[in-house]
Amino acid sequence: MSLPKPLQDVVHALSRLPGIGPKTASRLAFYLWRAPEELSVDLANALLALKTETTTCPRCFHIMAVGQDACEICLDRTRQSELLCVVEEPLDVIAIERSGAYRGLYHVLQGVLSPIEGVGPHDLRIAELVQRIQNEPIEEVILATNPSLEGEATAMYLKQRLQTLGVRVTRLARGLPVGGDLEYADPNTLLRALVGRQEMESKEG
Repeated sequence: MSLPKPLQDVVHALSRLPGIGPKTASRLAFYLWRAPEELSVDLANALLALKTETTTCPRCFHIMAVGQDACEICLDRTRQSELLCVVEEPLDVIAIERSGAYRGLYHVLQGVLSPIEGVGPHDLRIAELVQRIQNEPIEEVILATNPSLEGEATAMYLKQRLQTLGVRVTRLARGLPVGGDLEYADPNTLLRALVGRQEMESKEG
């Protein structure tokens, strides 16, 4: 027995989301079908607003509302403008902010280097990072990519690109589990990783 097409479409759409398999997608779709119409309308409106009323900050590439000149962090004049924390995704910014240990600025790469998936330096916001360092009074760049193979490779690449620009380049301390994501780290772990950040050493052949 096949499901009505509208229900099939919802199941298919939900199953395309990360971490949601066919069974979970089906349960969610049937829940929405049984739920009051108001819930589905609110969800649909929220998803539409997510795509039409948000954009990326032209300076740091974090998420911001449409119509702003920059994100709230970039506009905050109480932040330490000499510190720049480089992260993979906007969720990492949220995680670090939650720790309360950092009051500098951010730069979101919007991904990591991954030759297997065809992601190279030109696919990330690396050129914009270099431009910021050249044009802004940045003294230290904290590389806060995740402690995964791709994150470590991205950090090493950035170290090589930035070491000629006259800035101090540091890496989060090893309080973070190898292979973990910043967005899932608890605030105390991030606090220790930030406070204990270390100079990055260049690999020699």
